[in-house]
Amino acid sequence: MNDLQKVALRQNRIYLPKAEFTFSKFNGETLRLIDTLYQHGFAVTQPLLYALNNSSTEIKKQITNTIEDVLGTKLNWTPLIKNWEVPIEDSIHNHLITAEINNDIQCFHREKNPLKNAVYEDDIYRIVKLSCGHYIPEDIFPLHRYNGCPFCGTPFIFEKLTLKNQGSKQKILDVWTTVDAIYYLENLLTSKVPLDATQTDSLKILLQHFLPQNDLTIGMKETLILVIDDLISKGKENECIRFLKSPTDILRYLWYKKTGFLQIIEPKTIIKKASENNRHINRFWDTSVYAKIITKENLKLKYTRKECIMVAHWLNNLPLPTEKIAEQMHPKRGMWIRFIRALRLSEYSKRQGFENLRELLDVFYNKTYVVSEGRINYFRLKFDAEGTFNLLKKRPGLFARSLFANMLWFGSKTTIEAFKEVINQVPMRLLFTLSSYAELYFDANATRSVRTITGIRTNISANQFVSMYSQDELNQMQDEVKSLCLYALNERFKKEETDFHRVYIDPILDEIPLPIGDRSQNIQDFEPTLMGESILLEGNKIRLFMQWGKDLPAQHLDMDLSAHIAFEKNVTMCYFGNLNSIGCKHSGDIRSIPNKIGTAEYIEIEIDTLRKAKAKYVTFTCNAYSVGGIPPNLIVGWMDCKHKMKVSEKNGVAYDPSCVTKQIRISQPLLKGLVFGVLDVNQNKIIWLEMPFSGQTVHDLDSQTIEALIKKVKTKISIGNVLKIKADSKSWEIAKEPNSADTIYDLSWAKKQENINSLFCPLLSGASLGLQKR
Repeated sequence: MNDLQKVALRQNRIYLPKAEFTFSKFNGETLRLIDTLYQHGFAVTQPLLYALNNSSTEIKKQITNTIEDVLGTKLNWTPLIKNWEVPIEDSIHNHLITAEINNDIQCFHREKNPLKNAVYEDDIYRIVKLSCGHYIPEDIFPLHRYNGCPFCGTPFIFEKLTLKNQGSKQKILDVWTTVDAIYYLENLLTSKVPLDATQTDSLKILLQHFLPQNDLTIGMKETLILVIDDLISKGKENECIRFLKSPTDILRYLWYKKTGFLQIIEPKTIIKKASENNRHINRFWDTSVYAKIITKENLKLKYTRKECIMVAHWLNNLPLPTEKIAEQMHPKRGMWIRFIRALRLSEYSKRQGFENLRELLDVFYNKTYVVSEGRINYFRLKFDAEGTFNLLKKRPGLFARSLFANMLWFGSKTTIEAFKEVINQVPMRLLFTLSSYAELYFDANATRSVRTITGIRTNISANQFVSMYSQDELNQMQDEVKSLCLYALNERFKKEETDFHRVYIDPILDEIPLPIGDRSQNIQDFEPTLMGESILLEGNKIRLFMQWGKDLPAQHLDMDLSAHIAFEKNVTMCYFGNLNSIGCKHSGDIRSIPNKIGTAEYIEIEIDTLRKAKAKYVTFTCNAYSVGGIPPNLIVGWMDCKHKMKVSEKNGVAYDPSCVTKQIRISQPLLKGLVFGVLDVNQNKIIWLEMPFSGQTVHDLDSQTIEALIKKVKTKISIGNVLKIKADSKSWEIAKEPNSADTIYDLSWAKKQENINSLFCPLLSGASLGLQKR
């Protein structure tokens, strides 16, 4: 049940399958558990307090273990430098001298002859040999200030975590019952928005404990793959046929089992990314060619007879015409050919009962099918608006995604008139997207931030045809799109039945973008935050932390925690090569991890100092300096407290779980660098942005990319604006105070998945989808 406790903690809850809320005398186990929660920065509601008191000893132990596991309190949090808040000189010059000394000593032992220039003699330097094998001159490095080797970054000392109860703001926990778990599973399965990494991981866990009934309607294709995978793991392959509606669903599942990606990332893209991650500044350590060969070898397909017959049945029973199936296979034709061979589908197509599969392979290989997108491009290049729009009307989603480009190509009036005919068939998330990005798209001077299939952000310039229109015409296009989308949204909201008339919309929701387009690719184990959400600071200092190496054997594994400081006209960094920058202090560069318990780095940021220096933004980043990507289970985040946060006097440990405001756990396997937050110095808030980027160090981070992403997030329609649109369409009165409202829309409301789903599916019934307890 520990995994269910992790899911509950992400909802600020504690899972109690049989909660009893009757009052009884508090026992010692309950009091110890409450004290443990308090030390980790949590408080409980009264119902949870009573329920915990009535729960078993085993459940209380599970709760404690889950909290300690999520917050990593049993891991090693000792930095390289003791009392690192006091600056220490760690220049390249010092490392060069040390490198020369170690080289001379190695030559001495190798040649067994006296050195011509004994630079390590006592009258010049006092040399100390450390357990890592390096000879360190004490006059160069103050060894009494280090917990490890200052030259190679290998830690020797591991202090037990002792800092507790410094947090000034506790996270309130409530009860999470089986009914709540089933309801949350329903909303994940029916979500019309792609799930982020946290929701995906929660769904996998919940599916292990609860079974979906036959009348289940799944909202997204990626969610469908997880359900199919769960059914197959239980030996229910035949039940998957009712979920599979297209060959793309089958391909998505097969590729997910091979690579772990829910999106279909082509092999060449994965190979290229793996090769880039294994490049190194030092050519001696570069393994990009080897990584390319290994990744290519790992992507080779091999299936058992049982798997082959399963896929053959799926393709043979697809509920689509043969030509339509072949057309949908066409965009990934190269991948399909590989799968057809590996799955021996040609062999199975000759068997009795597989006539549909035989016909499909004949049509697919002989290309006796028409690709509708090719026909659309044919009419488009002929400048045939009628022919193009007749085909696009049959595919409303594609029409919506190509709306802006078609407005520039065919003109605004003709395109909008055609789009009006199918706008009622367009998913609401696409309508929100169109309304949000119209202003950015129709701007000749805008730089757009787009995310590639591997998650990397890149900047692209405006569409070349934008420059052909005047500013007035572009403004008119923006207004037409926004007006049309607003009209469509109003019409859909009007059909929703509600029994209240006066609502309160918290102003903070005006600053939280609707979660479409940008989703977290890594796991947030508590306090999940929406992309673009602002987190106000409590104190004048924040402390970044990074912990990596959990459950891994001792080895060289160099991860870097950095802060990228942007001023009006220049930038600077606080990183392993510059431990003390303006308003920032680094705890030292660790390059090797101990056995199983991991290691840590910190950066303390003084906001008042940055504000006096007129800094604009501080971007928080982590990088894999070693070849390869960021290892799984690496944790990054920050601590914030209005009180002064202590640093251990003995060895410099600076992690206190009660002060943790935000942390994420890396789960995306192709990451090389990651932005995990941006501090707006003047507004005293942190903007939650999760942005992967390529590069071995923080110097590879492009400031323009960050600014473009911030601008994109700010142009997105906010949850507050959507609720105001809904209030206007329903003729609701908006109250100024929550006490005078029938219904309250606040931050806690926005954090619930079912409430976000209701904005995308206003007509979705709230009835149960029929899930049963296993």
